[in-house]
Amino acid sequence: MNPSTTVHSPLRLYGRSGELALLDELSGRLRDGRGSTLVITGPPGLGRSALARHAVGNQREGTVLHTRAAPAEARLPYSGLHALLCSAPGPLPGPADDVTRAGTAPTALLELLRILGSHGPLLLCVDDAHAWDRDSRIALGFAARRLAPRDRAAVVLTATDDPGGGDAFTGLPRLRLGPLDDTAAGALIDRLTEGRADPLVRDELRREAAGNPGLLTALTARLTPDQLAGHAPLPHPLPGAERILDAYAARAEVLPPDTRLLLLLAAAAEEHEPEGAGADAALLLRAARLAGIDADRLLPAERTGTLHNDGTRVRFTHPLLRTAVLRRAPLPRRRAAHRLLAAALDGPHLTLPRLVQRACAAGGYDPFLADALAGAATAPRPHTDRATALARAAELTADETLRGVRFSAAAEHAWLDGEPGRARALLARVRAVPASGRAHHVRGLIALCDGPVADARESLLAAAALLAADDADRSTAALLAAADAAWAMGDPHGYVDALARVPAAVTDAPDPDRSPRSATAPRARTGGPDGHEVLGRYVEGLLAVFAGRTGTGQALLRECVEASGHAGDPSVLLRSAAAALVVGDVDAACRAGARALAAVRVHGPRVMLPPALERLAYAELRAGRHARARVHALEGLRAALELGRRNSAAHLHAVLALTASLEGDAEACAEHAAAAGSTAAAHGLSQAASLAVWAVARTDLAAGRCAEAAARLRPLVVPGPRRGHFAVMMLAVPCFVEAAVLAGRTDGTAVAVEEFAAWAASTADPLAPAQLARCRALVAPPEEAAARYEEALAHHERAGGDFERARTLLLYGQWLRRRRRTREARGPLRDALVAFERCGARGWAERAGGELRAAGEAVSGDSGSGPLDRLTPQQRRIAHHVAEGATNREVALRLSVSTRTVDHHLRNVFALLGVRSRTELARLLERSGA
Repeated sequence: MNPSTTVHSPLRLYGRSGELALLDELSGRLRDGRGSTLVITGPPGLGRSALARHAVGNQREGTVLHTRAAPAEARLPYSGLHALLCSAPGPLPGPADDVTRAGTAPTALLELLRILGSHGPLLLCVDDAHAWDRDSRIALGFAARRLAPRDRAAVVLTATDDPGGGDAFTGLPRLRLGPLDDTAAGALIDRLTEGRADPLVRDELRREAAGNPGLLTALTARLTPDQLAGHAPLPHPLPGAERILDAYAARAEVLPPDTRLLLLLAAAAEEHEPEGAGADAALLLRAARLAGIDADRLLPAERTGTLHNDGTRVRFTHPLLRTAVLRRAPLPRRRAAHRLLAAALDGPHLTLPRLVQRACAAGGYDPFLADALAGAATAPRPHTDRATALARAAELTADETLRGVRFSAAAEHAWLDGEPGRARALLARVRAVPASGRAHHVRGLIALCDGPVADARESLLAAAALLAADDADRSTAALLAAADAAWAMGDPHGYVDALARVPAAVTDAPDPDRSPRSATAPRARTGGPDGHEVLGRYVEGLLAVFAGRTGTGQALLRECVEASGHAGDPSVLLRSAAAALVVGDVDAACRAGARALAAVRVHGPRVMLPPALERLAYAELRAGRHARARVHALEGLRAALELGRRNSAAHLHAVLALTASLEGDAEACAEHAAAAGSTAAAHGLSQAASLAVWAVARTDLAAGRCAEAAARLRPLVVPGPRRGHFAVMMLAVPCFVEAAVLAGRTDGTAVAVEEFAAWAASTADPLAPAQLARCRALVAPPEEAAARYEEALAHHERAGGDFERARTLLLYGQWLRRRRRTREARGPLRDALVAFERCGARGWAERAGGELRAAGEAVSGDSGSGPLDRLTPQQRRIAHHVAEGATNREVALRLSVSTRTVDHHLRNVFALLGVRSRTELARLLERSGA
C-alpha cells in the first residue's frame, strides 16, 4: 500500500444486507436450540470470509469451532479436521480422538458435534473449506448432512463456486454471493476514500472491480490521494488487482494446455465486442482450426464452470475470469492470440473487428493502422463499436493532438451509447490543448446529464469558443446545450446569452421586427433543411420571447413546430416539443415528444431515451393526461438510472411527484419530491426543485392543509430572491391563489393574479383562461364571484381536462355552501366528485366528498354505521380533523367556516358521542375504524 494514501479499511459490509440477515436468522435459531447448515459460495474477493467472521461474532454463548483452511496442507490427510479440533476453547470429549483417523472420521465427527451440542449451542465455521484436504471435506460434508435441528449445532462453511472443490458439500443449503451493485460499490468507495474520490475515478474503479469488494479495496489502496481526487492520471491498467486475478486465473491453470489456449482466444475475442456480449462461437471455431486445435477442447472449461457456450456466444461465467485469463497470459502469447483472431476475421463485413484485433497485437505506434481504425469508425456502425475503434486508434497515434481528438471522439460515442463512466475514462486520456474543444464539449454533455449544471454550462461555452473556427456544427450544438443547462438552473440571462451566441440560422422570411444579427455570423448547419429550419426559428423565437417581443417570438416558435412536421431527428423533434410548450400548444408538444421517442427507440442513441421520455411525460402532464405521464415518467426514470443520467432522473421524479399529488398518494409524492429535491440541490436544478415543491403543495391542498400549501408556494410565485423557476412560476399560481385565499392569507395574491393574467394572454395553453377566471373568482367580492366561476366553467367546457374542471367545480360548490346556498352547491360538488373519481384523483375526490356531505348529501361508499352516525355531515368533518390533531382555527381554515362555528359544532360532537376531550375523541374514532 502506498504510504501517502489516506485510504482506510471499511467498517462494515456493503451490499450484503440480505446475507447478513440470513446469518442473523441462523444465529437466532441456534440460540433458540435449533441447529442449521449454510454453505456460502462465490468467487474470490466477494466477502465470504467477512461473512464467516460475522457469523462467529454473532455467537456469544456456547462453543465455537472456527478455522480457515491452509492450502499448503491440502495434501495432508485429515489436516483440516486437526486444525478444526485445535480451535476448540478447551478439552474435547472422547470421540475427538477418532475424528482424525481413517475409517472413523465421518461418524466420529458427527458424534462429537452432537455431544458438544447437547452441552450448549455449537457453531462450527470453516472458511475456505474447499481448500481442505479431501478426507476432511468428505467427513465434514457427511456430518453436516446428518445433523438435525435438535442437535443444536450450526454449521457455516465458505467455499468457491468451483464444482471441483464443492463435491463433498453437495446437498447442503447454499448461499451464492453475487457482485455488488453500483450503489453498494459506490458506498464502499466513499468509505474507503472518505468521500474524496473524483466521480471519474469512482466510475473507473467500479468498472474495473466488476462488483468485487475485495478487488475494489485493493485497487483503491494502491492509488495516491492525487489520483483519487482526479488531479493525477490513473495508471492503465489499475494496480492492485494481482492477488484477486491470480485466484481467478488459478481456475484456468489446472485445465489442459489446448483448453487454456481456447480460453485465451475467447478472452481476446471480446476486445472487439460490446461489454458483456461474449465471444462469437463461430470465430472461436475458425481460430481453433487455424491453431490446429479441436474445438471440443473447450468442454473441460465448460464442465468446471469457467465459461458457458450456447452454440452462438461463448461467455465467461464472471467478467474477472476473462480479465484474469487475458492479463495473466504472457505478452507474446497474448499478441499471438490477437493475430490468430485477426487472421480468422476474414471478409469485408469484418473489417472493424479485424482492425481492432490487429491493434491489440501491435507493439507500438502504427499510424497506418490508426488511420484505418478511425476511417472504419463511421455510421451505421453502433456507437459502442465506434468508441472501441477510435480508442484503439488513439492508442496507436503518436501525434498528441490527433491522439486527443480521437480519444475525445471515442468518449463522445461512449456517452451516446449510454456509458458515461467509460466516456469519462477516455476523456482523462486527452492531454493536448488543441484537442480540448471536443473534450470540453463531451465533458459538458456528461455534466449536463449527471453533474452540476453550472459546471456543464461553463464547459459547453468553453467548447463552443474553442470549436467555433473549425467545427461550426459542434460549436452550435455546444451553445444549445449550454442554453439547456442555463434553463435547468433557472438562469434566464444565461439562457439568452447562450442562445444569442448561436450563429445566425436561415429563416424563410426574416421578420422586420426582429433584432438584426451580425451579417458576418456563420450559418448553423444541422444536417438537413428541416432541422436547419426548426433550429433557426427555435433560436430566433426564444430570443424574441425573452426580449419581450412576445408576438414575434411566438409566431416564430409556431413556425418551428410546423417545420418539424417531416423531421426524423429526435433532437430536432425535442426542440420542437420545447417550442410548443413555450407557446402553450400542449397537444403539439405531445405529438412531437411521441415522435421523438419513436425515433430514439428505432434509431437511437440510447442516451436520448430518458430526455425523450421526460419531455413527453411533462407535455402529457401539462395536457392533463396524468396516467400517461406517469407511465412514461416511470420508464424514463428506469432508463435514466441505468444510463447514469441523474439530472434526468430528478426531473422525472418531479413529474412523478406531480402525478402522485393528483392521485392522492401523499407518501409517493413526498418520496419522489425528496428524490428530486436531493439531486436538484446538489446539481443546481431549479426547475426540478420548483416542480417538486409544487407537487408537495398540491398534496397539502388536496388534504385541506391550505396554510401549509400557501406557505410552500408563496416563495415560489411571489417576487423575491427565493422565487422559483421562471417556467414553473405561472403554472403554480392557481394553486397558490386557492391555498392563500382558503387559508385566509391573501397578501401577494393580487400581484400573482395579475402576472398570471399577462401570461395567460400570451400563451396558447387551453387551460389558462379557465384558471385565470377561477383565480379571479377566488379574490373577487361576493357579488362578482359567481359570474367568475361560471366564466371559468364555460372556458373548461371548451378546453377539456377533467382535473382542472373538477377543481373549479369544487371551489364553486364550496363557495356556494359557504354562502348558505346549500341546495345549489350540491350540483357542482357532485360533478366535481365524479370528475375526480374519473381521473383517479383520490385525495381530491375525498375532499369533494366531504364538501358534498357537508352540503347534506350522502356519498356513495358511506358505511352508514358507527359512532359518527349520530353526527351531521359537518360535525363528522370537524370530528375527523380534530382527531387528526388540528386546532379549531386550522379546522376553520380547512372548512372555510368561522372558528366560532367550529367551537359550536365541537361542543355538540362531544355531547353526542359522550367524550370529554380531543384525546378521547381520537381514541373513539380509531377503535371504530372511522
